[in-house]
Amino acid sequence: MSTAPPPARTRVWPYLLVAPTVVGAAYLLVYPLLRNLLISIQHFRMAELIHGGAPFVGLDNYTALLGDPEFWTVVRRTLAWTAVNTALITGLGTLIALMLVRLGRRMRLAVMSALVLTWATPVIAATTIFQWLFQSRFGVVNWTLDQLGLHQFHDYAWFAHDGSTFVILVTLIVWQSVPFAALTLYGGLTTIPGELYESARLDGAGPWQTFRLVTFPMLRPLFALVTSLEVIWTFKCFAQIWVVSQGGPNGATTTLPVYAFQIAQSLHKYDLGSAASMLTVLILIAALVTTLRRMYRQEGEETP
Repeated sequence: MSTAPPPARTRVWPYLLVAPTVVGAAYLLVYPLLRNLLISIQHFRMAELIHGGAPFVGLDNYTALLGDPEFWTVVRRTLAWTAVNTALITGLGTLIALMLVRLGRRMRLAVMSALVLTWATPVIAATTIFQWLFQSRFGVVNWTLDQLGLHQFHDYAWFAHDGSTFVILVTLIVWQSVPFAALTLYGGLTTIPGELYESARLDGAGPWQTFRLVTFPMLRPLFALVTSLEVIWTFKCFAQIWVVSQGGPNGATTTLPVYAFQIAQSLHKYDLGSAASMLTVLILIAALVTTLRRMYRQEGEETP
């Protein structure tokens, strides 16, 4: 017995329900991207911002950036920044997730509560706390090191040195991002059947072999998701760097988002800033596609 198709009103209703969300997302995401692309192929400086009438210059802005050695220095620094942060976040998040599985109920609840509170701390608030911790004269870090006998750190200006500023920013980003990775991976670990670990122990597998042969293959898609999200978040990180150092000292913490903002706002070269932003998006997409293809290719090779 055939059933009549639902009326047109019923078929259209789901699309009408999601339409506001789609329109809002398009306005908030697609329109700025298209507008940024348009500015990147125009001569758009302060005069054009005030009076309008920006002429089109094609790919001249991209050519100028790609021919600038400073741009490639910033690209290399951004890739190194992203690689260091992503590796530390994923590694520490994995270790904490494995620890949570083995903790008792009360201790697990305490650790997870601390992770959630850390994750919920506003970005600017957390950045301000780190600035205070490493403040040269009244910072807790300098006071603690001085009390421990390391008197060379008395009134030490952490933010005046390239290496120490970079390390502090990496520590800040890792501290803020590890909770997400740890809680996400812990959720995945709880779905792995205990029989698989029992079989691995009976076969004589140690902790590392168990992780490599059981845990990681089972959670490979989750590791790919966490790694991809961390790459995105650290690559486009801006607020923490700008508040702490504004890309300094001596450009040591200038990443691509900071570089684009400096060009657009400080030099009022909005066309070059837009071009730098578009190149940032393209580099990020290329890095993500390469990473995901490699991970899924490895998964395909290991699947019988």
